[in-house]
Amino acid sequence: MSAVEELARAAEPLPRGELPSRIEVLAAIEAIRSAFFPGYFERAPASTRAFVREKIEQASQALTEEVRRALSFGGDGGQVNGRAAEVVRQFVTRLPAVRRLAASDVEAAFAGDPALRNRHEAILCYPGLLAVTSQRLAHELYALEVPLLPRMITEAAHSKSGIDIHPGAWIGEAFFIDHGTGVVIGETARIGNRVRLYQGVTLGAKSFPLDSFGRPVKGAERHPIVEDDVVIYAEATILGRVTIGRGSIIGGNVWLTHSVPPGSRVTQAAAEAEAFAGGAGI
Repeated sequence: MSAVEELARAAEPLPRGELPSRIEVLAAIEAIRSAFFPGYFERAPASTRAFVREKIEQASQALTEEVRRALSFGGDGGQVNGRAAEVVRQFVTRLPAVRRLAASDVEAAFAGDPALRNRHEAILCYPGLLAVTSQRLAHELYALEVPLLPRMITEAAHSKSGIDIHPGAWIGEAFFIDHGTGVVIGETARIGNRVRLYQGVTLGAKSFPLDSFGRPVKGAERHPIVEDDVVIYAEATILGRVTIGRGSIIGGNVWLTHSVPPGSRVTQAAAEAEAFAGGAGI
């Protein structure tokens, strides 16, 4: 048996329906990003309004088909075509709010990075803005219970930026990830307004409940809550359903598994001393 024949025999047919096209999904997201920031990712349009309408219509048509495929493949019963059209309609109604959040992220980058000379540079070049805008769009599809597509979107941004944000995470306005490589934000994390993270930060799970068969219970709240106006410096790791109080500063390389009150200043030395004394609950 040749290698090709062996591979052909090993290949199993899909269990049902058609998988959504990753290429079409990501093209739709790029069309929406172009509509959010006209002239940045394509040639400047003669008419901004016409350009935005065209891009949103283009994205809507593509997403309707890909949502239909995702629902069908995921075993969603009933009127899949009508359900897909309604999901995309609701998604489009949320885009103005997502655009406002994306604009606030640009302002946060400009205010938070002295190396940033203008806002154009953030929109065109900053991996944090790419990752967060993608996540914000994916989050809306996640909230509408669309299978597969949200992870396609965030994992594509992850591969480009090195920033891994689950589409289920909730993120407030004016969010800025500086540098960004190695940042990980888990599914049930909640991040308030005007939060800033640096490279290598992890907002992860300390542990998670298992069912009677030893399998992880899906959807359990297991990631941190970060309140407004928090700064978390490079390589800090925060695990579990803990709360970082408003206005706190978490220093670089801190390992934290307990909540801290508003206005806290947590350094690596202080966290290690508390852990050694048994106060951190590690």
